[in-house]
Amino acid sequence: MVALRGIRSVTDAGTFAGRSSSPARWPAARADPRAGDLLSRARELERSGCVPEAIEGYDSAITAAESSGERTVLAEALRRSGVMHFHRNDVDRARTACERSYAVAAGVGHALLAAEALNALAGFAFETGAIELARDTFHRALELGGDGLELRARIEQNLGILANIQGDVAGALGHYHRSLEACRTLGDEKGCAIAYHNLGMLSADRELWDDADRYYRLSSEIAETIGDVHLRGLCLLNHAEVHLARQCYDLARQSAEASLGIFDQLGARLDKADAYKVIGVVFRETGRYALAESRLRAAIDHAVSTGSVLSEAESSRELARLYQTMGRNQEALTLLNAAHRLFGRLEARVDLVDVDAKRASLEDTFLAIVRDWGQSIESADSYTYGHCERVAGYAIQVARAMGLDENQQTTMRLGAYLHDLGKVRVPHEILNKAGPLTADEFAVMQMHPVWGLELLATVEFPWDLKPIIRWHHEKYDGSGYPDRLRGDEIPLSAQIICIADVFDALTTTRSYRGALPLEEALRRMRDSRGWWRSDVYDAFMRTVGAGAAASAA
Repeated sequence: MVALRGIRSVTDAGTFAGRSSSPARWPAARADPRAGDLLSRARELERSGCVPEAIEGYDSAITAAESSGERTVLAEALRRSGVMHFHRNDVDRARTACERSYAVAAGVGHALLAAEALNALAGFAFETGAIELARDTFHRALELGGDGLELRARIEQNLGILANIQGDVAGALGHYHRSLEACRTLGDEKGCAIAYHNLGMLSADRELWDDADRYYRLSSEIAETIGDVHLRGLCLLNHAEVHLARQCYDLARQSAEASLGIFDQLGARLDKADAYKVIGVVFRETGRYALAESRLRAAIDHAVSTGSVLSEAESSRELARLYQTMGRNQEALTLLNAAHRLFGRLEARVDLVDVDAKRASLEDTFLAIVRDWGQSIESADSYTYGHCERVAGYAIQVARAMGLDENQQTTMRLGAYLHDLGKVRVPHEILNKAGPLTADEFAVMQMHPVWGLELLATVEFPWDLKPIIRWHHEKYDGSGYPDRLRGDEIPLSAQIICIADVFDALTTTRSYRGALPLEEALRRMRDSRGWWRSDVYDAFMRTVGAGAAASAA
């Protein structure tokens, strides 16, 4: 199931979320009906989805207001123009316009207009990941706006979004419901639509699908009535993910494709990226892999073009899952590694609880793909099926006994799943030979650690797995292969996998011999204790060895 859009709530920066005070109520220095008329016309164009025309209209209103000295009209036109430019991914121009709007409004003592400009700037900060700046600026706007109920309703909405993405569900619900109550008091339909939309997202995050469905329908109905095209598109897209979670794939595709048409009309490239992602997941889940790959690639391209790290990471993860389904494991792992790095950038830039959850989910996907790949390797040898899973279990016991942390334990588990990857190049007649190997055959077998590393030459991992793959047959006394490493030249991780590997080989049936009794296996390991570091051997005997001895008794 695709991850829900918990971070893509509707922010409320004035133009694209909520209603602002009408400039007709504001005093003007020298009234010029052209400036006000131009502003009103630009707002109508924006509401109808005519983005380039709306931007041109706001620019004309700005010019007229500058000429006539109508500072309040100028401040409003600048702010609305800034929000439009932000939608078009022109962040610097958007900020400049809204900062100027704030300065103009503050200069004429219009507190509400100045607060509106701060609200817009806070929305920009939020969308670009500056969460603390966004929160501080929203609170500044709330304080400056005083008793302005309209503005208070929208800021409560935005603070709800901040609470939601940081895992404060109760706080988010409180902000959203206060916003909804204020909008109902005002008769603000658009404000109500936004509150319903974000309550839908909160419900979806909590997997309350019926509530999410109801809220999205309410929001969509209002958006259609008032002609808010962009909000209608967001409702369709987020509703598509509810359908997807419920495995209603036809409904999910229809909603996502309808939203894509809207975003294409508006030129909203970031939203197009998310729409392509959902459509790609639908095609993947319904077995149309070529279409899925095409749509997910489009999602990544649009995310890259807009600089959206989160959308790029999520789309890369979904494409990796597609490649896993198709058995294209190397490509899947390459994409997962790229997504892991992207989530790391988000974690460094933004204090988002949601990112931690997404990275945890991503690591689960890593584990699933690596496990599947390891099992597919073992399927060529009926005698060793389940070997990697057992080695992983033994290695984790040893790692915990040695006090290794969670990241190191993850390294052990993933390394165990892939340690025999190179055996796919070993001829079947050698791999499954019933008797002892000849010197030449053993020389071929000894190449599998090298071949495993070659197969992963283009794959990078967030964990240090490659030493395990190459050196899991090295021995502390220098008698191992392929590089005849000795002593502490051998990484600890490879030593742990080695001792787990040897124990499983001794205690399971192989093509060349039967499984040894546990007591005999442990005796042979005591006789060979020079193969491993003393602390590795001791930790093994305290955990796996002790358990085996108890079973034998």
